[in-house]
Amino acid sequence: MPEWWQILLTILAGLVTGLLSGMFGIGGAIISNPALRVLGAGPRIAIGSTLPAIIPGALTGALRYRREGLIINRVFLWTAPFGIASSVGGAFAADAIPEAHALTLALAVLLAITAVRLSRAPRAPVPVMAETDAETDAETDGITHDHDTSAANVSRWKLGLTGVLAGGLSGLLGVGGGVLMVPLFTGWLRIPLKPALATSLACVGILAIPGTISHAALGHIDWGFALPLAVGIVPGARLGAHITIGIGEHRLRMLVGTVLGVVSVVYGVTEVLELL
Repeated sequence: MPEWWQILLTILAGLVTGLLSGMFGIGGAIISNPALRVLGAGPRIAIGSTLPAIIPGALTGALRYRREGLIINRVFLWTAPFGIASSVGGAFAADAIPEAHALTLALAVLLAITAVRLSRAPRAPVPVMAETDAETDAETDGITHDHDTSAANVSRWKLGLTGVLAGGLSGLLGVGGGVLMVPLFTGWLRIPLKPALATSLACVGILAIPGTISHAALGHIDWGFALPLAVGIVPGARLGAHITIGIGEHRLRMLVGTVLGVVSVVYGVTEVLELL
């Protein structure tokens, strides 16, 4: 059981983690994992104890976004299930592929490219077109909102593949799937930034469930860290979502680009040092 001062610092780490998670649609493990390590948790405990705290935090932020109509339900419904399946596969693959430096370096490069693109003028989003598929109409009828003005025609295979890649990477490397989903949503699928962040956060909460179950079964969760982390993450995620909703598009793009750029540098430097 952590000491009282460790608990207080864990709550603070959770607040910062939740703030970044809610603002940028990512899991926030880039903050919580090293923070828990500094506070005395081992590598596996740091990863495992972050996951159960991500679930209520992502749910809180996602509900705030949903009230503004920013979550694109079609994207969520076709991304999250594939992500769940591949995250389980990624977790099993982690045992067979203990060294995944090349994948992490590739992720760092992708994040760097995305950071640069987001800092520039946005590409035109996918235009809305009438759909003739009755099933698609049924999926979107009554659940889209004012902000759901794009991605209505994004191919299902692209959404499924995005889920597979994000979930697999999450399970394999122990990183939040949002770190990959945000670049794919905004760059490949050309979804506007705020809906992309909101939908990514909703998916992140779902992707954390199988990881939580797996790590709990393996004994990798220290609830003395996980519960205080959740206490901080939940209000942090709500505040982060509130900030993103109210901020201007240009400033938000610069902020997201800066954060993803910092994450890419951290991932890249860490892996290069591991290889040396």
